[in-house]
Amino acid sequence: MTSMMDLYLLRYFLAVVETGSFTQAADKVYVTQPTLSAGIKKLERQVGKILFERTNRRVFLTDSGTRFLPRAKAILHECNLAIQSLKEAESTPILRIGVLTTLSNRSVGALFEGFLKSCPTAKLEITDGKEQELYNRLDDRSLDYVLSLYHGEERTRALPLKSEDYYFILPHDHKLAGKEYVSGAELRETYMIVRTRCEVLSETSRYFTDHNVRPRLVYRTANDSRAIAMVAAGIGGTVVPESLIDDRVTATKLRGFNYKRQLALFRPSYDMPEVAAQVGYEFEKYVIEAWAA
Repeated sequence: MTSMMDLYLLRYFLAVVETGSFTQAADKVYVTQPTLSAGIKKLERQVGKILFERTNRRVFLTDSGTRFLPRAKAILHECNLAIQSLKEAESTPILRIGVLTTLSNRSVGALFEGFLKSCPTAKLEITDGKEQELYNRLDDRSLDYVLSLYHGEERTRALPLKSEDYYFILPHDHKLAGKEYVSGAELRETYMIVRTRCEVLSETSRYFTDHNVRPRLVYRTANDSRAIAMVAAGIGGTVVPESLIDDRVTATKLRGFNYKRQLALFRPSYDMPEVAAQVGYEFEKYVIEAWAA
């Protein structure tokens, strides 16, 4: 291994690990795919090992890459610590918060609006992301808090918040609009919109399969706002958590579909600087009160 290693190469490496794709990794670090590929090759030359096994569909770590991963994280972690130590001198620290992409825009916006009114000197830096991506950034200290989903983690890591049911939403003029419950069979002729980042996507598919229903899929999107707009436009229906429902659509419960999701505030696993810790404490207290379990 050479004595010097550029930090940007480690960021390229971790981006590929997180996304499993050179294309998505390039988007994540804001470079072209050829630039990222050249950077990974340069890193592999520096460490003297092949770090990734490439296939047509995915990219996998080699044994050498797996051994290198925790070291790469540790190096960036120390770098982030150094940067954070420089920020400690600022009179008003910036609280860096990650937000799961499938959380309600309105709910999250109202939460931050309320917090800033209660703590007007606070400064926030907010990042959207997928669950694992946000947890990785919390672990490497590039985020201070994460608003995501609760999966039974210890309270030292995550504070459980409110729960919400899932509903099936339809356009207002749909023949089933206004019903409190509908069965899978009743939706046999209804076109379906797929929210590709829905946490219960596989459970939804299994629900219709168990009811011998093969709905026609007419639209797939990772954008929840777009999905709801398409429902309102009459394109089809879809499953959403309660907080995503708005007055453009009508909502009904799927009979026998009893899934819920519980939100959580993931906390830093390290001691924050004193001033930042005080702002963090106020944020934790506000979130717990606003989104009480």
